[in-house]
Amino acid sequence: MTEFDPFGRHIFADGTFRESESLESMDVIDPATEEPVGSVAVCDPDEVEAVIEGAVEAQSAWGDEPAGTRAAALHEVADSIEADDFERIATLMTREHGKPFPESEGELANVAGIFRYYAELARDDQGNVPGSTQAESFQFDRAFPYGVTVHIVPSNFPVLLTAWTVAASLAAGNAVIVKPSEQTPLSTLQFIEHFKGLPDGLVSCLTGRGETAQAMIQSDGTDAVAFTGGVETGQQVSTAAGKQLMPAVIEAGGNDPLIVTEHAPMEVAIAGSTTAAFHLSGQVCTAAERFYVHDAVHDEFVDGLVEMTEALRVGNGFESSEIGPLVSEAARDNVERLVEDALEKGATLECGGQVPPEQETGWFYEPTVLTDVTPEMAIVREEVFGPVAPICRVESFEEALTEANNSEFGLGASVFTTDLEEAMRAYETLEAGMVWINNPMIDNDAIPFGGWKHSGIGRELGRQGLDAFRQTKMGVIDWNPQVHDWWYPYPEEWFYDTEEKRF
Repeated sequence: MTEFDPFGRHIFADGTFRESESLESMDVIDPATEEPVGSVAVCDPDEVEAVIEGAVEAQSAWGDEPAGTRAAALHEVADSIEADDFERIATLMTREHGKPFPESEGELANVAGIFRYYAELARDDQGNVPGSTQAESFQFDRAFPYGVTVHIVPSNFPVLLTAWTVAASLAAGNAVIVKPSEQTPLSTLQFIEHFKGLPDGLVSCLTGRGETAQAMIQSDGTDAVAFTGGVETGQQVSTAAGKQLMPAVIEAGGNDPLIVTEHAPMEVAIAGSTTAAFHLSGQVCTAAERFYVHDAVHDEFVDGLVEMTEALRVGNGFESSEIGPLVSEAARDNVERLVEDALEKGATLECGGQVPPEQETGWFYEPTVLTDVTPEMAIVREEVFGPVAPICRVESFEEALTEANNSEFGLGASVFTTDLEEAMRAYETLEAGMVWINNPMIDNDAIPFGGWKHSGIGRELGRQGLDAFRQTKMGVIDWNPQVHDWWYPYPEEWFYDTEEKRF
């Protein structure tokens, strides 16, 4: 197989890397140094369609394979991932995204298990046999693949989030085509080499912008789509899929609330909130972006959060730092806009709130804590996707729940409390797809991941994550054939009797 070259304008198709036939290219920029780290093609519709044709052919054979055969193949993919030392891909990921190197390695370390989970789940669950509605009739359903699925991947977890949906789709019997983020296509592309042992054409990766993704969705050869990203782009993807009557899993981000009650374990709440707000420089869809802190513990919490925040180190992901740059200049501009709006409307700056003076190059922003934040501020209503912790003071737990639900988003929500009633009420009341008590942002391969309201439709991970990429077919087999009394022709006594004038 051709070795991957970050500057080679590579795509992955037919089981190998090759240079794209498209004439247009785009540079991939290191957000810490503002220097190019690679160049990729902007694949045009003709190239997209050619790759889809190969995927359709490959899927025909793959979908007919027994589930156990597919499971064995996915275990081999997991073996290949586990044999990788991750250094090459992790280095590339940090260069193109800016995340600290340990976080790049940590992302990759969590990938192999996803393929093992779906390999076994798909082998175990192939259908359903309910109680029959008639005697001597076997009634059941089985699951079948859709065909070719499209996977549009975000910049923040370019490998992990690829694996979440690709593993499920392959296990279900589909072929897959991946469209990586424009900001972080290189690590996704290089990771795809772990699929080289699968049949040619079964897994492909094409680079490009939104037009490339639209060409994939609009093709008659594709059958389902999975997307993770912002709300506006998610709406565009959903609209395009809807026109094709194509099933879609849309994870469209969030503006997650975090509640600190008067019964919070304060040391845990402060440390957990620091991570929830600033992990990956706040560029996580489940990051805590709105804090509701009970008046009784507000000042203690703020003092502790500010102390931990000021100790965080800002710098290049290859240095000893927790806070890397934002992935793009536009991303940093958006954070600056939201912070400035909050300050103009009366918020108090506790720490941060600026570009680090020592970071003249790169798209860095200091981890920031704001207090006196109120609901009318844009930073409370919009997805921040940056290193900011906006804190609202609340008088009661009930007020916190009400304000937390006052949002168009509903991805995740976190609560710190040692009161069991508060914990259970929070889970029952919060309008979100995931609720974490004393442990924010955790996921589990076996538990569905996804949001309510504008945070998306459908689910990744868990059994629902597998079902997102397969369709059911009902079967009825009467093993003792007979003429049923409800079949034609109807007996005369069933008809309306005009002489008796029945009404």
